Amino acid sequence: MIYINMQAENKFSAENPIKTVRSLYIHIPFCAKKCIYCAFFSAPPSENQIEQYCQCLLIELEMVAETLKPQTIFIGGGTPSLLNTEQWKKLLKGLERLNLLGAEEFTIECNPATVSDDKARLWLDYGVNRISIGVQSFDDDILKLLGRIHNKQTALNTYETFRKTGFENINIDLIFGVPGQTLDLWQKTIQEAFSLQTEHLSCYELTPEEDTEYFKSLNSGNYTVDEELVSAMYDELVEKAYENGLFRYEVSNFARDKANVDNGIPSFACKHNVNYWRGKWYYGAGASASGFKDGIRTRNVSNTELYCQLLKSGKSPVEEIDKIPPLSRAGEIAAFGLRMDVGWGYAEFLNATGFDLRTHWQKEMVRLIGLGYAVGDEKSFRLTPIGLRFADWAGELFIR
Repeated sequence: MIYINMQAENKFSAENPIKTVRSLYIHIPFCAKKCIYCAFFSAPPSENQIEQYCQCLLIELEMVAETLKPQTIFIGGGTPSLLNTEQWKKLLKGLERLNLLGAEEFTIECNPATVSDDKARLWLDYGVNRISIGVQSFDDDILKLLGRIHNKQTALNTYETFRKTGFENINIDLIFGVPGQTLDLWQKTIQEAFSLQTEHLSCYELTPEEDTEYFKSLNSGNYTVDEELVSAMYDELVEKAYENGLFRYEVSNFARDKANVDNGIPSFACKHNVNYWRGKWYYGAGASASGFKDGIRTRNVSNTELYCQLLKSGKSPVEEIDKIPPLSRAGEIAAFGLRMDVGWGYAEFLNATGFDLRTHWQKEMVRLIGLGYAVGDEKSFRLTPIGLRFADWAGELFIR
């Protein structure tokens, strides 16, 4: 574990006007209840702890603010919307004081059960222009099984709240492959989402992550996974999304486009995530948050109390610092980018990493093409629709 004096560590300063970071992630770890599938770091809320945590977030951000010129901001969790209106006001005023507002895209994740008219108006007033709602399902039985604290009607009401407030870019998160979820139930859920005319859909297969309730139940035989059904659900999603004007641009993500898609990335794609997938630098603030810059990957401590203690004593909350060899980082970027429908243009990849995709990964590319999982020409390389179903496996081939 590495604890660094913040002043000694902070080389991201005016004397080194490098290379600013354009994507900022802020982690709010508090949750009213842990969902059965969630492997992200989260903590039970208390009024005093939330207040202290938000203060420490601003201390951390103040230390690095001069290096941040965020074009995208994403506040995730946890459940960021769990903060009350006054706590949000203090946090947003702090970001304003640090000159961190004004991003082209500013997203806040929320749980439908923790949204109010006042919060929605406040967010809009401070430049939040994209909302991500963790709906997960429009079936109450499925929501109960997943451990969610909202129901279908609450989700619909929350969506309407954001529309009435004036938000014009809303994402809905959905989960498929849930035990007891039939193809018919999944079809009804996605049709409900399509009927809302949401600008973006993020749809994830329920996967067993270690140390989650779902993982333990699966291993004990309480649940089973029907792979053919899961595959049918995904195929149904892709087909119906396209019919309803939502273009898949990444394995799990679909977005509308204001005009014709000319670069394979719809205008309502999540710019923050696209930056990750194209290998851009990012800074992560908050407990357990990670960042990447100049070949260095960092991760903060995954403990809210320790996180606050370190910052209040003038120390960095960074727990891990890893220098990533350039070829290894290029392999990671290749893997991330291949999750996108556009894949990689060779010139773009060379510009992003300094490496030629064809020179260093020719064997892997030939293998994927031979399997029918990828196609390539003189300008680019991408996975086929079938290959995208195996994007995680395909990506592993590029890791060095």
